[in-house]
Amino acid sequence: MLDKVARTAEARDALLTFAQARADIDSDPEANVPLATLLGWVETYLMREHPDLGRTGAVCPFTRQAARIDTARLAICGAGPDDEERAFALIRGSFGALDAIPCKPAMAHFRTVIVGFPNCTGERGVAMLQGIQKRHKFYSLSRGRMIGLMYEASDAPGLWNRDFRPLRAPLPVLAIRHMVEHDAPFAARHPLLLAPYLAKFRLAGAKRLIDHLRGQG
Repeated sequence: MLDKVARTAEARDALLTFAQARADIDSDPEANVPLATLLGWVETYLMREHPDLGRTGAVCPFTRQAARIDTARLAICGAGPDDEERAFALIRGSFGALDAIPCKPAMAHFRTVIVGFPNCTGERGVAMLQGIQKRHKFYSLSRGRMIGLMYEASDAPGLWNRDFRPLRAPLPVLAIRHMVEHDAPFAARHPLLLAPYLAKFRLAGAKRLIDHLRGQG
C-alpha cells in the first residue's frame, strides 16, 4: 500500500511539457485544476506583456521563448506545509531535470522548470517553500542557476516599476532557470548573486551592470 502511495505521489510530481500538461488537463479537467491554473498563469501572465511592468515585452521573456522551443517543464507537487522533505527532493531533482531537457546547445539557457504547490497557499506553506528556496541558495548560484518563489501575497517589487508586484501567482510556485547575461538588474539588487554573475559573464556582465546602474542614476 505504501509503495502505491509513493508511486502516485511521484506521478503527481512528474515534470510535463506544455503539450503533456494540456493533454492531462483535457483528459481529466476535475483532477487537474491546479495544473490548469499553473499553465493558464504561465501562458496569460508570464508570457504576456503587462501595463505595469515598466518595460516592453513579456513579464518573463525567457518563459515565452522556452515555450516556443519546448524547453519549459511544469509540475504540480501535492506537498503541504508538513511535507518539506518531499518538496525539497522534487526541487533538488529538478536541477538535474533542467539540464536533461533536450535542446540545441545554443538554446540551453532557455531551459525552465516551474513547479506549483496548491497545498501551500497559507502562511505555513509559503514559509516552508521560502525555506526550500533558502536551502538551495548557494546550491543554485554555484551552478549558475536561479531559483525564484512566487505566490499570491508576494510584496517583492518590480525591477523597472517598484510599485508593480511581478512575483504574484494564483498558487505558490518555485521556478528554476539558467542565470543569463540579462540578469544584471538582479545581480545589482542581490549581493550574493553579484560574484557568480560576474564570474560567469565577466566583461560582458560587468558592462551590463554598469549600464544598468547608470540607467538607475
